[in-house]
Amino acid sequence: MSLHDDAVLVLKGYEGQRELCQTYLDHLAVHPDGVWKACADGHITASALVIDPERGRVLLTLHKKLRMWLQTGGHCEPVDATLAGAALREGTEESGVPGLSLLPGGPVRLDRHHTPCAWHYDVQYAALAPAGAVEAISEESLDLRWFAYDEVAGVADASVVRLLEAARARL
Repeated sequence: MSLHDDAVLVLKGYEGQRELCQTYLDHLAVHPDGVWKACADGHITASALVIDPERGRVLLTLHKKLRMWLQTGGHCEPVDATLAGAALREGTEESGVPGLSLLPGGPVRLDRHHTPCAWHYDVQYAALAPAGAVEAISEESLDLRWFAYDEVAGVADASVVRLLEAARARL
């Protein structure tokens, strides 16, 4: 199965945000390359909010290009067989935390936003950090920091706050 096919299956199984989800599915129906950065009309991205429920905190990255505190995530790559795998790979690479595991139940939210490269059709997961997780900054970040749940709204935009709320509701 291709990553495109996996994305379609994941989105068809996603029960929230029906109108936005249909926008994603319509995009993929028109763009066989819609999961790849090369698709100039926009592309699917995969992200993971790294969360430590035992300590009531999330790990955010200060994005190098956008200069905003965001969840980990980014473009799908040829090594990615699934969207979940892409989100987990991105979360691990950008957080430096080994042993992350995705919160069961598939994506937590969808968020479509325009970036300098194109429209991003972001499929957002939550990744659980193992006990004692220690982060390590990557080349894609200016900074990497744990924030208590109640601090997130003060540093991140509304999309990250909505993602955190959705992830906490599923915990």
